[in-house]
Amino acid sequence: MRVPSSNRVSARTAVDSARSTLVTLTNAVGLDGLAAATRLPGLRAAIDQHAAAVRDSLHGHRRPLSAAALAGYAEGIRSVAQEHGWQPPAGPVEEWSEADWVLVRLLAVCALAAGLDAPAPQPPPL
Repeated sequence: MRVPSSNRVSARTAVDSARSTLVTLTNAVGLDGLAAATRLPGLRAAIDQHAAAVRDSLHGHRRPLSAAALAGYAEGIRSVAQEHGWQPPAGPVEEWSEADWVLVRLLAVCALAAGLDAPAPQPPPL
């Protein structure tokens, strides 16, 4: 049975949309925040802890993380946070060492997303 081409287009559009969401997030906070984490060990540790929690939440121990799962998670976090009065930074974050929970969680998503395109570790040759 042939799959109608409209389904293939829809799947491709969903993947592109997820990747676009992650690129937008990375450009908004990820690049600066992850760069700051190289200078701030406390921020790096917090990002690592949040990344582990995100991975657990998305059952990353059972199946590989995907752009769609990470993008949906980030959108959900941002949406709920905004419902509770959180506002994204209006400009560049000046003090990453004082980043709130939401920003650190979003940085963790960025860190995980950066690893999506990395090749999977291979066993050493015999």
